[in-house]
Amino acid sequence: MAQKPSIPKGTRDFGPLEMNRRNYIFTTIRKVFEKYGYQPIETPAMENLSTLLGKYGEEGDKLLFKILNSGDYLAKADPALLERKDSLRLSTQISEKGLRYDLTVPFARFVVQHRNEISFPFKRYQMQPVWRADRPQKGRYREFYQCDVDVVGSDSLLNEVDLVRMIDEVFRKLQINVVIKLNNRKILSGIAQTIDAPELLTDITVAMDKLDKIGVEKVYEELRAKGLSQEAIDQLEPILNLSGSNTSKLICLKELIGHTTDGSKGIQELTTLFDYLEDVDLKAEVELDQSLARGLNYYTGAIIEVKAADVQMGSICGGGRYDNLTGIFGMPGVSGVGVSFGADRIYDVLTELQLFPQEAAALTQVLLVNFGEKESRYALKVLQKLHQENIAAELYPEPAKMKKQMKYADQKQIPYVLLIGEEEMNSGKLTLKNMQTGEQQKVDADALSEILKE
Repeated sequence: MAQKPSIPKGTRDFGPLEMNRRNYIFTTIRKVFEKYGYQPIETPAMENLSTLLGKYGEEGDKLLFKILNSGDYLAKADPALLERKDSLRLSTQISEKGLRYDLTVPFARFVVQHRNEISFPFKRYQMQPVWRADRPQKGRYREFYQCDVDVVGSDSLLNEVDLVRMIDEVFRKLQINVVIKLNNRKILSGIAQTIDAPELLTDITVAMDKLDKIGVEKVYEELRAKGLSQEAIDQLEPILNLSGSNTSKLICLKELIGHTTDGSKGIQELTTLFDYLEDVDLKAEVELDQSLARGLNYYTGAIIEVKAADVQMGSICGGGRYDNLTGIFGMPGVSGVGVSFGADRIYDVLTELQLFPQEAAALTQVLLVNFGEKESRYALKVLQKLHQENIAAELYPEPAKMKKQMKYADQKQIPYVLLIGEEEMNSGKLTLKNMQTGEQQKVDADALSEILKE
């Protein structure tokens, strides 16, 4: 007996229903990106490992999918490494390429490589799959899509304002209630300087980033294990426990860390950003979260994270400002800021909250029933007219039993069925059935198009 085929863990097949719904998400996001002046690019699924390694930290490097060199990939491998089974060092000899981990690092490579072909500030969006050798679990996959939007070549905080507005508009159109959390890398640096532990900045912020997941006491335990003194933790406590409005948090932060150079600059940038946001109409709640870090390997300014308000799910969008990313590819001094929408998590949220609209379930708007050869010839003319009017329609290919044709329309969630029999051909009045209500009405060909367009 043949073994049943399967796919790798952490990957998924998508049938017509899922693809229609995913395309609804992509189309919604794409239209907002383009409205704000962002242009599309694409980069290869695989990049040179020299492009990817060292950009995501030690943990990120471990999650890179590496691609074996073509041909006899062991020919140039060090026999001593093979003998010792030193897989870490061996991998760099037998693998020169890897699947992209995100879209930001490939984008930075693209900007540097094509610097003479693009105009700055360069506003781009990119919607492609990425791969991570992670442990699959709810909301976390090994292959998933990211929808990134970035602008490079501008330091202006108006870019952050645009990103917040785009986030708000995307989720408003998708009808997902979200909380947009903001922080600034310089505030995190100011916190580490205030508690006299700047060398532990990464350890402190990684622990703080887990506050919602493990609670404050576990965060303190983790920090003690990293070598932070009890005196430093006592200084950190009032910072972590800040509450109240964004304005009151900024005032408290100024008192607590405003004496540091980085802290003062970060507070100033966040204050300016919140002042700008006061002048725009946002549906989403915008919250200052002083513990928000989102990984620190390339963020240098604003940090942004978005969570669904009505579903227990990780972040569904996030990003921030990075001043030095292109510098690692030989083009220093180019600041950038961007966010990434997690299409797969957004899909899961829409599914759980049953927010997908009916039109996202099916592409075909009307099915023309096939009653036989003579009727189908007449129906073909109607079908052609519908297609000329850009209405998605199809004619059932065989004169099967009515029950079978109706079942087909039900399974594809086609909202309308058009019946064209002897009576309809003689009168010119076609019978249109609403599959949701069961209501039937007589319409002529011209009125049919108008009804379906509505």
